[in-house]
Amino acid sequence: MGYVSLQAVYDALHALTAAGLVRRIELAGSPARFEGRVGDNHHHVACRSCGIVADVDCATGEAPCLTASDDQGFLIDEAEVTYWGWCPDCSTARSS
Repeated sequence: MGYVSLQAVYDALHALTAAGLVRRIELAGSPARFEGRVGDNHHHVACRSCGIVADVDCATGEAPCLTASDDQGFLIDEAEVTYWGWCPDCSTARSS
Protein backbone atom coordinates (compact mmCIF):
# COMPACT_ATOMS: atom_id res chain seq x y z
CA MET A 1 0.00 0.00 0.00
CA GLY A 2 2.96 2.32 0.27
CA TYR A 3 4.55 4.18 3.11
CA VAL A 4 2.94 6.48 5.65
CA SER A 5 5.15 8.27 8.12
CA LEU A 6 4.51 7.95 11.84
CA GLN A 7 4.17 11.74 12.01
CA ALA A 8 1.39 11.61 9.41
CA VAL A 9 -0.47 9.07 11.55
CA TYR A 10 -0.09 11.29 14.65
CA ASP A 11 -1.23 14.34 12.68
CA ALA A 12 -4.29 12.47 11.42
CA LEU A 13 -5.18 11.24 14.93
CA HIS A 14 -4.78 14.78 16.31
CA ALA A 15 -7.04 16.19 13.57
CA LEU A 16 -9.68 13.48 14.13
CA THR A 17 -9.58 14.11 17.89
CA ALA A 18 -9.86 17.89 17.41
CA ALA A 19 -12.86 17.33 15.12
CA GLY A 20 -14.54 15.13 17.74
CA LEU A 21 -14.51 12.06 15.51
CA VAL A 22 -12.28 10.00 17.80
CA ARG A 23 -11.53 10.13 21.51
CA ARG A 24 -8.04 9.89 23.01
CA ILE A 25 -7.82 7.89 26.23
CA GLU A 26 -4.71 7.61 28.37
CA LEU A 27 -4.83 4.96 31.05
CA ALA A 28 -2.13 5.08 33.72
CA GLY A 29 0.96 3.17 32.65
CA SER A 30 -0.27 2.69 29.07
CA PRO A 31 0.32 4.51 25.80
CA ALA A 32 -2.47 6.70 24.45
CA ARG A 33 -5.31 4.89 22.70
CA PHE A 34 -7.88 6.24 20.29
CA GLU A 35 -11.46 5.08 19.94
CA GLY A 36 -14.38 5.86 17.69
CA ARG A 37 -17.00 5.83 20.46
CA VAL A 38 -17.42 9.52 21.21
CA GLY A 39 -19.99 11.83 22.76
CA ASP A 40 -21.55 9.44 25.26
CA ASN A 41 -19.18 9.91 28.24
CA HIS A 42 -18.61 6.18 28.74
CA HIS A 43 -15.84 4.78 30.91
CA HIS A 44 -13.33 1.92 30.75
CA VAL A 45 -12.37 -1.27 32.55
CA ALA A 46 -8.73 -2.38 32.30
CA CYS A 47 -7.01 -5.65 33.17
CA ARG A 48 -4.00 -5.27 35.46
CA SER A 49 -2.41 -8.40 34.00
CA CYS A 50 -2.83 -8.48 30.20
CA GLY A 51 -3.76 -4.82 29.64
CA ILE A 52 -7.00 -5.43 27.73
CA VAL A 53 -9.38 -2.46 27.89
CA ALA A 54 -13.16 -2.55 27.42
CA ASP A 55 -15.88 0.08 27.37
CA VAL A 56 -18.22 0.45 30.35
CA ASP A 57 -21.41 2.48 30.13
CA CYS A 58 -22.07 5.24 32.65
CA ALA A 59 -23.09 4.08 36.08
CA THR A 60 -25.98 6.53 36.33
CA GLY A 61 -26.92 6.65 32.66
CA GLU A 62 -26.38 10.33 31.94
CA ALA A 63 -23.38 12.65 31.80
CA PRO A 64 -21.32 13.44 33.71
CA CYS A 65 -22.05 10.10 35.41
CA LEU A 66 -20.65 11.21 38.75
CA THR A 67 -21.44 14.12 41.00
CA ALA A 68 -18.43 15.54 42.82
CA SER A 69 -18.88 15.93 46.57
CA ASP A 70 -17.29 19.40 46.27
CA ASP A 71 -16.99 20.75 42.73
CA GLN A 72 -14.87 23.72 43.89
CA GLY A 73 -17.07 25.99 41.77
CA PHE A 74 -16.34 24.13 38.54
CA LEU A 75 -19.08 23.48 36.00
CA ILE A 76 -18.43 19.76 35.45
CA ASP A 77 -19.42 18.40 32.03
CA GLU A 78 -17.48 15.13 31.90
CA ALA A 79 -16.10 12.48 34.23
CA GLU A 80 -13.46 9.89 33.38
CA VAL A 81 -13.53 6.68 35.35
CA THR A 82 -11.25 3.69 34.88
CA TYR A 83 -12.12 0.50 36.69
CA TRP A 84 -9.03 -1.66 37.28
CA GLY A 85 -9.05 -5.39 37.92
CA TRP A 86 -8.51 -8.68 36.12
CA CYS A 87 -10.27 -9.82 32.96
CA PRO A 88 -12.07 -13.20 33.03
CA ASP A 89 -9.09 -15.05 31.50
CA CYS A 90 -6.52 -13.52 33.85
CA SER A 91 -8.72 -13.90 36.94
CA THR A 92 -9.19 -17.59 36.12
CA ALA A 93 -5.42 -18.01 35.73
CA ARG A 94 -4.85 -16.22 39.07
CA SER A 95 -7.19 -18.56 40.94
CA SER A 96 -5.74 -21.79 39.52
